[in-house]
Amino acid sequence: MSNPKIRFEIENYGSIEAELYPEIAPKTVENFLGLVKSGFFSGLIFHRVICGFMIQGGGYDASQRHHDAPAIRGEFRANGFAQNTLKHTRGVLSMARTMDPNSASSQFFIMHEDAPHLDGQYAGFGCVTEGIEVVDKIANVRTNFSDMPLSPVVITSVSVVE
Repeated sequence: MSNPKIRFEIENYGSIEAELYPEIAPKTVENFLGLVKSGFFSGLIFHRVICGFMIQGGGYDASQRHHDAPAIRGEFRANGFAQNTLKHTRGVLSMARTMDPNSASSQFFIMHEDAPHLDGQYAGFGCVTEGIEVVDKIANVRTNFSDMPLSPVVITSVSVVE
């Protein structure tokens, strides 16, 4: 059985396709796919963009209203989940969280460049297979003092690729 694949459609930027790895982070992938299938991400934005590091979305809409989903266990090494050995290299998808290791819900980030200091600290769960140039375009938008794009970068939809 092949790994699930998803496609992000980003208004005015294009699409990003990614493969998800349930063998590395099963609950994380299950949670993410559930959110995708429910349409949760449609209309949300990439609200934190740091060129040379990552782009983060899945928590806010263009009006800066917070959207949240139930939290899941953090599937990463520092949280006692040894099977997740995915490194935070360019194009990797990973779950954002607070200082609480079990606070990941809907916010995710896509690595713009390698960040080995995140390895084992966050639940990586997939990797971009097409559209890394879209990640580059988003990573290079102008942002404010809190790394939020000056013009909203809107996720029009996320879907499972059949």
